[in-house]
Amino acid sequence: MSKKDKAKNEEVKEPELNGENTQEQEVKESVEPNVDEVLQQEKDKYLRLFAEFENYKKRTSKERIELFKTANQELMTVLLPILDDFDRGLAEVKKAKDKELLKGMELINNKLRSILKQQGLIDIEVKQGDSFDVEIHEAITQIPAPSEKLKGKIIDVIEQGYKLGEKIIRFPKVVVGQ
Repeated sequence: MSKKDKAKNEEVKEPELNGENTQEQEVKESVEPNVDEVLQQEKDKYLRLFAEFENYKKRTSKERIELFKTANQELMTVLLPILDDFDRGLAEVKKAKDKELLKGMELINNKLRSILKQQGLIDIEVKQGDSFDVEIHEAITQIPAPSEKLKGKIIDVIEQGYKLGEKIIRFPKVVVGQ
């Protein structure tokens, strides 16, 4: 072969090599963005999963705290009628004017109420003349108001209301002026 033929073959081979190099470069370039994209997608998945897990932890801890706050709710609701009966009994003992019996009943009542208060039971304060609030009070009946000032106001409290923590476990039952 002559030098010209060799040069032609080499020239021919060189573009093929250059063509292969450019194809390899294109393949590498096309793979590299895919790797970067895949890496970015995986980072995004990881961050989302991590954030979701953190939200789950916060939500369950809030639920757990709420559960502890209201764990005694069933027991407290069962004891509420007993508190009502105790109040009625105290009212009758006061009428009898037996000071020793009254003193003993008051001691027992105060002790029971202080123990329940330690467990989170709170009386809902309702007085005659307070404004009626549907969110807090339960209206048993409406009667004609004795005066204009008592229209839409509480006339009488039939049953005391109670909260356990911030949750109302029994709404106060009231009579409202019409």
